[in-house]
Amino acid sequence: MTRADLAHAPRWVIKVGSGLVTNEGRGLDHAAVARWAAEIAQLSRAGKSIVLVSSGAIAEGMQRLGWHTRPRAIHDLQAAAAVGQMGLVQAYERAFAEFGLHTAQVLLTHEDLADRRRYLNARTTLTTLLGLRAIPIINENDTVTTDEIRFGDNDTLGALVTNLLEAEMLVLLTDQQGLYTADPRRHPEATIVRTARAGDPELERMAGGAGSTIGRGGMLTKVLAAKRAARSGASTVIACGRDPEVLTRLAAGEAVGTILTAEHTSLGARKQWLADHVRVAGRLTLDEGAVRALIRDGKSLLPIGVVAVTGSFGRGEVVGCQGPDGREIARGLVNYGAQEATRIMRRPSHEIEAVLGYVDEPELIHRDNLVLLG
Repeated sequence: MTRADLAHAPRWVIKVGSGLVTNEGRGLDHAAVARWAAEIAQLSRAGKSIVLVSSGAIAEGMQRLGWHTRPRAIHDLQAAAAVGQMGLVQAYERAFAEFGLHTAQVLLTHEDLADRRRYLNARTTLTTLLGLRAIPIINENDTVTTDEIRFGDNDTLGALVTNLLEAEMLVLLTDQQGLYTADPRRHPEATIVRTARAGDPELERMAGGAGSTIGRGGMLTKVLAAKRAARSGASTVIACGRDPEVLTRLAAGEAVGTILTAEHTSLGARKQWLADHVRVAGRLTLDEGAVRALIRDGKSLLPIGVVAVTGSFGRGEVVGCQGPDGREIARGLVNYGAQEATRIMRRPSHEIEAVLGYVDEPELIHRDNLVLLG
């Protein structure tokens, strides 16, 4: 997707970070919220469907509670999110009401998108809201999440929502002008990257370290989010949320920020759901022959190609498949639980019944239920 194509992309997911929303933790920046609402209203009038993924609940809760350092204890984070979510939603509702637009609060966890039925329900709800010209305001449900199910940052959440809705564009608004060749705060000679291919390993090296003490993300999470969004064919723009009219300038095709383009065919909906699992139930380590069969020949995964089984999973759960070097190459719905998989690994398929006393499928993962990770 080129800059000129941006003006024609009908569905955008826009993510704004905690630092922007709360003015680096000093409290909700109502002027910034009003500015984004005005720009989004203009995009909506032009016929675009907009979903807003907003951080800021925990940071706003910290400000209201008088906390100056982000807590580590999960119950403190949940309490801060519960307090802060009230102010966050009120701010957006008031801002969009000025332009006659309805807003809708949608809180998600990883489990909502990992479960196929809930995934489809979330998709239906969001598409219905967009059909009503309402603006969904999405955040991670920090009041109920635990370390095992949290997305970890709203850049990842933005990418997951982009894939869920098959949006054409993910816009990540940050406090930087875009992605630089190195951290400009430490390397003044660094230059901005205007265009690159999402998923290019060099981008992860450029992105480097962590974010602020207020949010959980950093430039690296944005690069990884762009890689994830590219699986559904979406391009990603990383731009400065403090710049005036940044969204409308993007929609006009202006060279704002960094655009990371998706250059491969998007996955089908079912395989996209498989690829988007943030957390897998277990892992299978494959030999070189099985890796070649999956990647080069598009084959199913047979038990004989598995050399190790890790985790406790049941039949039908999503597991990761990694090569001998530990790099994850695929994910899929497994036909046998962990105990059964351990017993039949390194065995040819015709021996499954003799080992287990029954046979459900000759494959450990059928190729129709498996997605390769680029």
